[in-house]
Amino acid sequence: MSFFSTRGGAAVTASQAILYGLAPDGGLYVPAMFPPISLKKIGELADMNYRQRACAILKTYLEDFTIPEIEAALSAAYDERKFDDPAIAPMKKIEDDTWVLELFHGPTLAFKDMALQLLPHLTTLSAKKNGEEREVSILVATSGDTGKAALEGFKDVKGTSCTVFYPSDGVSDVQKLQMTTTGGDNTHVIGIQGNFDDAQTGVKNLFASAAFNAQVNAKGKVLSSANSINFGRLVPQIVYYFSAYADLLQAGAIALGDPVNFVVPTGNFGNILAAYYARNMGLPVGKLICASNRNNVLTDFFRSGVYDTRRTFFKTTSPSMDILLSSNLERLLYECADRDGELVATWMKQLKECYTYAIGEQRQEWMRDVFDAGYCDDMQCAQEIRARFETDHYLMDTHTAVASHVLKEYREKTGDMTTAVIVSTASPYKFAQDVLSAVEGKEAVNGLDAFECSDMLEKVTGVKVPQQVRELRKLPVRHKQQCGKDKMAEAVMEAFAK
Repeated sequence: MSFFSTRGGAAVTASQAILYGLAPDGGLYVPAMFPPISLKKIGELADMNYRQRACAILKTYLEDFTIPEIEAALSAAYDERKFDDPAIAPMKKIEDDTWVLELFHGPTLAFKDMALQLLPHLTTLSAKKNGEEREVSILVATSGDTGKAALEGFKDVKGTSCTVFYPSDGVSDVQKLQMTTTGGDNTHVIGIQGNFDDAQTGVKNLFASAAFNAQVNAKGKVLSSANSINFGRLVPQIVYYFSAYADLLQAGAIALGDPVNFVVPTGNFGNILAAYYARNMGLPVGKLICASNRNNVLTDFFRSGVYDTRRTFFKTTSPSMDILLSSNLERLLYECADRDGELVATWMKQLKECYTYAIGEQRQEWMRDVFDAGYCDDMQCAQEIRARFETDHYLMDTHTAVASHVLKEYREKTGDMTTAVIVSTASPYKFAQDVLSAVEGKEAVNGLDAFECSDMLEKVTGVKVPQQVRELRKLPVRHKQQCGKDKMAEAVMEAFAK
């Protein structure tokens, strides 16, 4: 299968799209088509394990990879010694017609593990397939979870290095420690004085800079990305939507062909875009419900057809969603524009120069056929965490609670009681202070650090602290590099010199 740039660029193979991450024209790589998965095949997935389900989906996109190569990569990525649940992505029923898809059972306790445990294997295979002998240097911007997942995935992988930029004051204490304590001789972690959008824009600018690429090449390296702009990040995420549907079939919660709604806490739009791709492949999806926090640029976009970043940026208790520039939305725009790359390029130029663009009423209606959207603030998020724990004895993190709240509002607004899956993106222990505050009240966290909050949260809820968090408090901080948002190129070169 060929892959095209969302801005009209030339076709590449799957391995080339994964290796280079971003198209030369600044666009994102998209598949030439959505390979169909029949209802019969979806039904057969119910009797497979997660790795088998993943192979069935991945092989339809990764046509220049052999089946044994895909199977070997999947075996290494989804090794049960790395995931604390043999189901890899288990489903939990919390009430009638409402399930939670738990994507936080991997080594870094966040959904990014689902893709970033696999991506290093796909990247090294892609380099070999394309005769690339330079070191593949991964550049990553993170709002909290991608950074650690990328570092963990690429740590000490031969022929690669991984450099992560994170907003110094825009991640939780646990997220920051997860990154800055990372081992490995090929990892670099750099805090920037800015927010995630600054980090993401900076990384994109580095990819687009001929001068910077020349500097990197002179050091015997080639740039690639582990952000969700890379199709190698997106394609593994498609799998868990099919897997969730298969688990519902296996549980007898639905019949084959019944629609299911998915509610996804959304920042950079990659997670919910993967659900949209699954729908286009044939997965029976009713509505895709985009859940945002107070940085509700996506909610406004789906309601108005206007994407406008001229607004206040808020730091919230769901920091992985504190994003105003949702990069993967460009892939949806490409489909909405009937794959007109010139039109997408025009919208992206307007966004860069004027900070806004409008898609028009007809295309807005096209999106509304598939998507709904809502948001909640920090107070509503805390209320949802407490209500879900008291009612269902289910402990949610601050991002999952946003999705749960938005689902409740959606059902009240529409009366649509279709079986719904809330996509849970992180362990509550990555945000223990805010989760404890929600369950026990703000006074409960007074004077406690992140680890003391974890201990208290375990005591009051009975939900065990993950081993990764217990071990984290003992690890030394290895990465202390900081830079201004306009000094990222210099910071990368400084890191390479170490």
